[in-house]
Amino acid sequence: MSEIVVVYELDKSVATRPSPGTPSGEDRHVRRVHAAPAAPGAPTATGPRTLCGRDTFAMETTRWKPSGHPAAPWYPAENASVVCPDCDSVIET
Repeated sequence: MSEIVVVYELDKSVATRPSPGTPSGEDRHVRRVHAAPAAPGAPTATGPRTLCGRDTFAMETTRWKPSGHPAAPWYPAENASVVCPDCDSVIET
């Protein structure tokens, strides 16, 4: 599989202002963690859809880079409880 980018689907019911120095998304509740293929020619940018077919437009890109942690799962460990099962299935095959 080519490079993947991990993205957060954030809870829309919480409207908060980001604090200075805090990346957007980290101060809002993560509803689901998805994997998306990297955009062609831009390994840190997401393609238009996640591996499960959801639109990535409103999702936040995480700092987690699966290729930088070969022995770890594709998602950040602290988000294991909210991993998209469909994205996970695609990666596992």
